Amino acid sequence: MQHKDQVLTANEQRAVLWRLLGYTKAHKKSLTSAFVLLLLATAADLLGPILVKIFIDNYLTPRTFPYEPLLWLGLLYIGLHLAAVFMNYFQAFMFQHISLKIIQELRVDVFANVERLGLSFFDRTPAGGLISRITNDTESIKELYVTVLATFVQNIMFLIGIFIAMFYLNARLAILCLFLIPIIIMLMQLYQKISSRYYAVMSEKLSQLNAQMNETIQGMAIIQMFRQERRLRKEFAEVNEEHLQAGMKSMKLDGLLLRPMVDLIQVIALILVLSYFGATSFVSPVEIGVLYAFVNYLDRFFEPVNQMMMRLSLFQQAIVSAGRVFKLMDYKEYAPIQNGEQSPTILKGDIEFKDVSFSYDGETDVLKNISFTIKKGETVAFVGHTGSGKSSIINLLMRFYEIKRGEILIDGMPIESFQNEELRKKMGLVLQDPHLYTGTISSNIRLYRHHITDQEVRKAAEFVHANEFIEKLPGQYEAKVTERGSTLSSGQRQLLSFARTIVDEPTILILDEATSNVDTETEEAIQEALKRMQQGRTTIAIAHRLSTIKEADQILVLHKGEIIERGNHEALLKQEGLYHKMYLLQQGSE
Repeated sequence: MQHKDQVLTANEQRAVLWRLLGYTKAHKKSLTSAFVLLLLATAADLLGPILVKIFIDNYLTPRTFPYEPLLWLGLLYIGLHLAAVFMNYFQAFMFQHISLKIIQELRVDVFANVERLGLSFFDRTPAGGLISRITNDTESIKELYVTVLATFVQNIMFLIGIFIAMFYLNARLAILCLFLIPIIIMLMQLYQKISSRYYAVMSEKLSQLNAQMNETIQGMAIIQMFRQERRLRKEFAEVNEEHLQAGMKSMKLDGLLLRPMVDLIQVIALILVLSYFGATSFVSPVEIGVLYAFVNYLDRFFEPVNQMMMRLSLFQQAIVSAGRVFKLMDYKEYAPIQNGEQSPTILKGDIEFKDVSFSYDGETDVLKNISFTIKKGETVAFVGHTGSGKSSIINLLMRFYEIKRGEILIDGMPIESFQNEELRKKMGLVLQDPHLYTGTISSNIRLYRHHITDQEVRKAAEFVHANEFIEKLPGQYEAKVTERGSTLSSGQRQLLSFARTIVDEPTILILDEATSNVDTETEEAIQEALKRMQQGRTTIAIAHRLSTIKEADQILVLHKGEIIERGNHEALLKQEGLYHKMYLLQQGSE
């Protein structure tokens, strides 16, 4: 996705902001309490200059200093300041607590939507970019809630209070000062319009950096083997430079439109106020207390404006990041779900494909009119060159993708009538590259299916002969497993994936190149276990090594998405077709 797609219009930015504010609805009571404290703290803070004005005009200028009124005036001044300190602390704490809760909800929402998306979405979306949206972008949004919104709300309330106080002191001059507000709003809008472009580029480049780092770390062995370090460093540096340039442009904009421009407006406003008092002094006497209070309020007026302007950059980053996050949340390309109200169960495991055709991109068919039947207890193997469509058949059977043409039946029922939970529970899948998680041997076999007991875990490991190496590990079944099982051999990882599959007693067994990464000695043990596993189960096996599927009840030979040969091992050899050629080539290489 190009960064230009991430630039939001003014209307889109407003829509994003309202959507972000929608998350505050669940915290109405806490927000109301925080607002009450904020109002009280603002009122207490704003009353200070009024008390000083009273002291100057009523006591200091006429030089009368009665003890008791001044004592009460002083105590009230100190009391208001202390009350403002305490109330500001608690309201700030409450706002930040609410903000952190909202970000927690937002992250859960976006992650939940990502989990529901179909594999077609992940096929074309870099993992690093997704991680960047769920982590970096939500972190930017957190600053909006924790820093920006609380500051804006507090300072807007403060500005309203300042103008009330100004009107109390001098209504005509306060009206003149109101003209400062549209000037500041125009400055904010100009900054928002220009900066959104830079922050969109920064967010997109950061996603690209994360995606590149993720891909590089996962493929580090290949990179070092083919000496690609220099090229990748150059590509990484180029993207990093683009991120830096966007950041520099943003900093230059901040340096021009934020504090300096506001300071300039403040100086002009101060000159106008002093000029007004100077001009009126020729007509009527000027109250020193009023002058002090007005200048004090004017100074206080620009301090919250400066605070808001300095946080506009965080606000703009948050809006851009929220737009990216909401775009991810709004993806509706979900994995296929059950159709119909019936919820059948898989009992026998009979499978039938009827004229199934499928395309990943909607244009080129990777499967063409595939038809076959597998009865309970039978083993059917798929063979063919890379790209012939073997894995696509499994993807459709597991219902990772929706079929476009044809029909898939399980126990005589359309596959879409089953709940995905039923399909996943009754099908056991072993992939060529088993994915292990950080944890223990036991947790990787159990995979957090809490109904599986320790005894069942051990039984499954013994069934596939994984117990032989597990019992030699320190801690045995509680031995630590690092990310992706990097400290285990490929054969050991495969054995664990076998145990993980068998422990749940699947009705249908799917083996996708299950023995390709296993040495000959281990393969013999697995083949023995497989024979026991396949008894009474419907088994689908994909294999490159034809020697592993000689015993299959039926072998289907795929070529360019079509079944061109079918039969058992001996029958296919007699046909002297593609299977015969593949078998002779493998026999020769062996």
